[in-house]
Parts: sequence; C-alpha cells; structure tokens
Amino acid sequence: MCATEAKNNAELSEYKDVWVFIEQAQGEVAPVSWELLGVGKKLAEQSGGRLAGVLLGHEVGNLTQEIFDYGAELVYVIDEPVLRDYRTGPYAKGLVDLVQKYKPEIFLMGATTLGRDLSGAVATTLETGLTADCTELSIDPGTRLLLQTRPAFGGNILATIVCKNHRPQMATVRPRVMPMPEKGQVRKGEVIKEKLGLKEEDIRTKIIQLVQEKGAAVYLDKAEIIVAGGRGIGSKENFKILEELAGVLGGTLGASRAAVEAGWLGLEYQVGQTGLTVRPKVYFAIGISGAIQHLVGMQTSDVIVAINKDPEAPIFKVATFGIVGDYMEVVPALTEEFRQKLNGTAGREV
Repeated sequence: MCATEAKNNAELSEYKDVWVFIEQAQGEVAPVSWELLGVGKKLAEQSGGRLAGVLLGHEVGNLTQEIFDYGAELVYVIDEPVLRDYRTGPYAKGLVDLVQKYKPEIFLMGATTLGRDLSGAVATTLETGLTADCTELSIDPGTRLLLQTRPAFGGNILATIVCKNHRPQMATVRPRVMPMPEKGQVRKGEVIKEKLGLKEEDIRTKIIQLVQEKGAAVYLDKAEIIVAGGRGIGSKENFKILEELAGVLGGTLGASRAAVEAGWLGLEYQVGQTGLTVRPKVYFAIGISGAIQHLVGMQTSDVIVAINKDPEAPIFKVATFGIVGDYMEVVPALTEEFRQKLNGTAGREV
C-alpha cells in the first residue's frame, strides 16, 4: 500500500455512523424520513455505527422525541428563523458544516423534490458520490462499503454502486420504497444543537409566497387504494370507468407512462420509474402490460389486482389476483359489486 493510499484510508476511517435527513415542512415530517430511519437502523447495525437524525428548521425541537421513537440514538439540530422555510443555500450550508464537523459514514435522504435538490447541492460541495433513487441498501460485510442498488438502463437492469474513496456515502430513496418501521416505545437519546452562522441578509433567495398544490394526484404516493390505467384503456374518455371504481372505493387514479404520454392523464398521476413510487394497500392495474419501468414503481403494493385481455401480460407475474378479460366488462361489474358491498359508502377502510 502506497503512502497516499494509506493516508486516504486513514481519513476515511474517521467517518462513522449513519445519518438520515429528517425532512419537514411547517413542522410536519415527510414519512420517507421515518422509512429511512428504518433502513438506516439496519445499516447502523451492520456497520457497527450509530443511527442519527439530522433536523433543520425553526421551532422544530418538538420533533426530536419522535425521531428517537423511530430508532435514532442521537439527533443533530439546527433551529433558527432563517430555516423556517426550505431554501437550498442555507440548508446545504447547515448540512455541509455538520458533515465536516461530525463525519458521518453514510448519509441518506428522501428522493422528494426537496431531497433531490438538497442532496445534489450537499454532495457537490463535499465532493463525494451520490446515488439517486436507490431501491436496496446494505453493507458489504467484507469491505464495509454501502451497496447502493438502483434501476439502470431504463429499468432493464439493477446496478449496485459503491463509493470507495469519498465520504460520506450518500444515497436518496423514493418515498414508499422502503417499509415503514414500527414506532417504538418512548426512547431517550442525545440532542446535539449547532448554529447555522447565517443571517437573513446573507441569503440571496427570498420567499414571497408559498402556494399549496391541490388535487387528488398530489396525494398519490400516500393513497391506500389506486386504480391505474395504461395504454389498454384506449382513450382519455374511458378513464371515467376507472374513476367510478376509484370513487366507490375511496381511491385515486393512477396511470402508466404510456397513458400519460398519450395525454389521458397528467404527469402527476404517473406511476413508475419516471413517475412516482407508490405502496398502497390495493393497486388496480387495468390495461397495463407490466413493463419493468412501471413495475418498479408499484410492485411493493400490498395487493395487486391486474385486469388485462392478454393472459401473457407481464403484470400477471407480480399480481396477487389476475383477471383475464375485457376491462370494459370487468371493471363496471367490480364497481357495482363493491358499491353493493359497501352500501354505497365510498372510502370504507379495506
């Protein structure tokens, strides 16, 4: 081993622990943060490190107990007025300063709109690697490297990526990809408070107004029942048949990329590799063939009901229940049956 390599290895050995960025807005934590604490706990056990949450915001101290309850042993907190609303600059500075001071070995963030923006800024400043949209995370028992697996080449293969020479090893994970961990008993942990070192006049970006998005699709990744249609639906007008079923069940519509590209539903409804990852209790895949790019976005649903005229459609390989038939006959029959069973009351818990 040359002197340079030995020095690099010594520097890498200074990095320990697994960190999870706790994403919050107006004091409400994004559920993906809890999901990441679940997988982070397993990584910490495998690597022999501690699990830590990293919380930035203003008046967010009340969230630390819940972070401990989801398994963190310590929480790093920067709580200042300039962090009330998310802005890339001050949030990135806060995280970079924490990383450079406390040296985590692994740093996980949610692949949300905020997380995608922030993780790139932090990784670039730290000059370390970042693997986006991971579907699996584990520790190599021989090298102790983080194995970061994600779909590649249009979802046709799963690539496992490692970051050998830089720290921290950073990865983002989409919401609903990892299971939600059980919230434990009331636990205790250590809170480490730090200062940001910025004043409002130091920040170029100013927030004039926050506008909340509206519409059913906004909550697609949180929906418990999704009725999704693909190219086999045939037209935008035919989605009304699916909409009626979704209405009876209290669910929401979803769509494959083919249906979105055809202009039948908006991009916000798209499920799959280039859309949202969902994990509902029930997922109806209607007129969807089951391309791998779609499967990676919904195959962890609790129950999958596939309806397709083609008995060889790949969707049947992941379906819990498969119905081979014309959806224009099957779906209205299901809708009427559910309506009678639910006594016309939509939204009953399944």
